[in-house]
Amino acid sequence: MVSIEAEHNPSAVESGKAAVKNVDDDGREKRTGTFLTASAHIITAVIGSGVLSLAWALAQLGWVAGTISLVMFAIITYYTSTMLADCYRSPDPITGTRNYTYMAVVRAYLGGKQVQLCGLAQYVNLVGVCIGYTITASISLGAIERSNCYHYKGHSAKCLVSHYPYMAAFGIVQIILSQIPNFAKLSFLSIIAAIMSFSYASIGIGLAIATVASGKIGKTELTGTVIGVDVTASDKVWKSFQAIGDIAFSYAYTTILTNIQDTLRSSPPENKVMKQATLAGVSTTTVFYMLCGCIGYAAFGNNAPGDFLTDFGFFEPFWLVDFANACIALHLIGAFQVYAQAVFEFVENQCNKKWPENKFINKEYSLNIPLLGKCRVNLFRLVWRTIYVIMATIVAMIFPFFNAILGLLGALGFWPLTVYFPVSMHIVQTKVKKYSPRWLALQLLVLVCLVVSVLAAIGSIVGLINRVRTYKPFTA
Repeated sequence: MVSIEAEHNPSAVESGKAAVKNVDDDGREKRTGTFLTASAHIITAVIGSGVLSLAWALAQLGWVAGTISLVMFAIITYYTSTMLADCYRSPDPITGTRNYTYMAVVRAYLGGKQVQLCGLAQYVNLVGVCIGYTITASISLGAIERSNCYHYKGHSAKCLVSHYPYMAAFGIVQIILSQIPNFAKLSFLSIIAAIMSFSYASIGIGLAIATVASGKIGKTELTGTVIGVDVTASDKVWKSFQAIGDIAFSYAYTTILTNIQDTLRSSPPENKVMKQATLAGVSTTTVFYMLCGCIGYAAFGNNAPGDFLTDFGFFEPFWLVDFANACIALHLIGAFQVYAQAVFEFVENQCNKKWPENKFINKEYSLNIPLLGKCRVNLFRLVWRTIYVIMATIVAMIFPFFNAILGLLGALGFWPLTVYFPVSMHIVQTKVKKYSPRWLALQLLVLVCLVVSVLAAIGSIVGLINRVRTYKPFTA
């Protein structure tokens, strides 16, 4: 039945149709994400700073264990990600109710204290990644200054650079970008960041190939660094564990998989598109990882640097090294937001639920900003997101350790978020019979990955302790 207002005002009907078109079946803003945007988000999240540490990781593990680790982490990540994608809707993966966040998915399938454990693991990891990306971006920006110094003063010159101004500059940029209201509005930033990812990874691969072709290559071993020659026995053990953590970190993106999936259109089914995007994203990144890790190790051997672009595995051509480091910084500007938006969304949703009448938290103001046009500003969003970025920047300034931070983040996030929760929810969703061969196989996967994560965490903690002993914060 058409309302009396609609009979006398046809435009009301049109506006009503427009309103319906702009919302999904659950009343939320209509999603416009596609396979392309989801793949861009995944590549932005996965091909991160971790790719640059893979040559170092292979140097610690060697050709055999290093290559196997890269392939196995890729397979496990893809396999468990498909499980998590199927859990986006509950109880049916296609017609069920949407779950907008990772915690909501866990609440729907597992409930109880596991929701709090998931939240703790997820948001500690997300905050840690933001800190890690701040460190890495500043190192890359500082490397541009050092590269120019080495070019003009010689490769043996003492080109000392303070990373703190670059961290502050990165933080200022993030404060501005953090005002992007939600994850769905990040598509343009993710596409740019994904292009940057391909750019610097390709440059790193190209420079490594050129080094191998020149014949000036380092010594490699099937088992990596040699005890008594390159490292001590204890260093070999701890660095090998840390290397596993670095590889785990380089594939970590399940923390935001649900957030990415929640941007996809409802048709075709989100789980099918997400699986396709995951396959494309993980396959693409694995090819880059194999090339960066293997060719980088072939070029530098057991003396491979922790980051072969910023630790100057290459000095020339200096302009190309500069461009690659600029690409890293630009990529991490977008990657920071991909991870931070999940934190922003969680905190703001919780505050909105707790204080629905609070104007400071919920009211939005319309402002005309030069060059940007009309923008909607929320005071709570402005204040809290600014404080978050400032705190992440300060922590990054206190603990600017690249490899150890990556390894620890990888270890802490891999087992619970990439393995345990997806497998546990898959068992509940598909009603896998307890003690059946499939159930036992899944439990074995969970157990093995737990042991790997614990060892990686121990190795990374030892690495951090060793760095902290000799480190003086806020010095160049």
